[in-house]
Amino acid sequence: MIGMQRYDCIIIGGGVTGACVARELSAYSVKTLVLEREEDVCAGTSKANSGLVHAGFDAMPGTLKAAMNVAGNRKMEQVCRDLDVAYRRTGALVVAFQEEEYSVLERLKEQGERNGVSGLHMIGSDRAYELEPNLADGVTAALYAETAGIVCPFELTIGMAENASVNGVEFEFLSEVKEIAASKDASGSYYKLTVQRDSMFEPKAPETVTYEARCVVNCAGVYADILHNMVSAVKRHITPRRGEYCLLDQDAGAHVSRTIFKVPGPLGKGILVTPTVHGNLLLGPTAEETEDREGICTTAAGIDRILTRTSETVREIPTRQVITSFAGLRAHEEEGDFVLGEAPGAPGFFDALGIESPGLTCAPAIGEYLAELAAAWLKAEKKKDFVPYRKGVLHFAQLPLKEREKLIAAKPEYGNVICRCEMITEGEILDAVYRPLGARSLDGIKRRTRAGMGRCQSGFCSPRVVEILARSLGVSPFVISKAGPGSRLLTSYNKEGET
Repeated sequence: MIGMQRYDCIIIGGGVTGACVARELSAYSVKTLVLEREEDVCAGTSKANSGLVHAGFDAMPGTLKAAMNVAGNRKMEQVCRDLDVAYRRTGALVVAFQEEEYSVLERLKEQGERNGVSGLHMIGSDRAYELEPNLADGVTAALYAETAGIVCPFELTIGMAENASVNGVEFEFLSEVKEIAASKDASGSYYKLTVQRDSMFEPKAPETVTYEARCVVNCAGVYADILHNMVSAVKRHITPRRGEYCLLDQDAGAHVSRTIFKVPGPLGKGILVTPTVHGNLLLGPTAEETEDREGICTTAAGIDRILTRTSETVREIPTRQVITSFAGLRAHEEEGDFVLGEAPGAPGFFDALGIESPGLTCAPAIGEYLAELAAAWLKAEKKKDFVPYRKGVLHFAQLPLKEREKLIAAKPEYGNVICRCEMITEGEILDAVYRPLGARSLDGIKRRTRAGMGRCQSGFCSPRVVEILARSLGVSPFVISKAGPGSRLLTSYNKEGET
């Protein structure tokens, strides 16, 4: 066991909520550590996300979901501008096909207005088809939400985490919290965390590390209830909800211009059709409750359900353009609302528990709220040198020709295209490796640069990315992985002596 390490605050979880808390708390004079069980930020629930910035009409008035949704929506544009994150305010349509569903649309509009959502309009079928010509036949009415939008969940999470790191927050990856216990000594009360830490590249057994923190912020996604129950007598239970998605090529991205919902059902907003900020078309998610907290497999039945249900709202979806499918888990707390704030009977232990949809939208507001609680508990003051801005990975293909030529002359690596589907260069991959919290895996490169996200799904570029990672990190290509330990790609040399 490695010796004790002390912090003012430890944040458990490096998803979008934990990254937002870290970024907000980095504005205070607080020694902060983020513990993440995976090999990178945005490697759990946040990576399998619709990328929607919800307007806030579907949350029940008076709930934390409603308050955080509206506040997060209002903060999102400025946050994305400060952190150089892709974001578009596209609007959304909730479409009805039966006259009896009209009353549901009216209820959603009234509910949204009570929540403080602006720009909600009831529209008829003519206007709905004018806005979205590819809606399926039979639309009778729609609720149009002007303030809905789309964002890149990878970029948002990584941007928040990088900005937190630059402002002094420490990050430890492959570090899973196994035990939390409240304790006290002459200096006051604190929490002791026992952590199992794995190695990214070295073949050795996990080691046990112990940390102490004056306060803890629990952002552990589908595991947040387990950690909460270690310290609080008021128990919580999360039921993971698996959601499957289909992603279509950029050739299909213009099929709709807005996010298209059907009238919602008991398990949520249903299966949607939406553009992405990078020009793809996204279908999903399904909603299936499971007790498997690692159950992110896709199923034939789930994919069939997606394709059937989306054809009921949008016509002639070019399903032959599907390039991948994936699944994620949402942390559904049995009482149905977010659980935010100090855990009962556990002073200084703050929960972000049950953060399901619209959690991505809410994350900037949740981060601000919990950081303020933690800072108040620690009696911390704001820094004078906090840097709120961050510059993302340069997108070479989006530059004007003259700027590309100038950049290649200065850094020839930008003239070497590695991912042909997305036109990602070696220069961008090197940027992703060497920047704060740099990528150490193929998925880390993919989320930062989009190398491997195109039509071939890294079929052609992955060998080159492996080579660049190994060379840049000073390790053998045999230890480079898709997403950390257990996912290495290479086993031996071929008969020509090359990997």
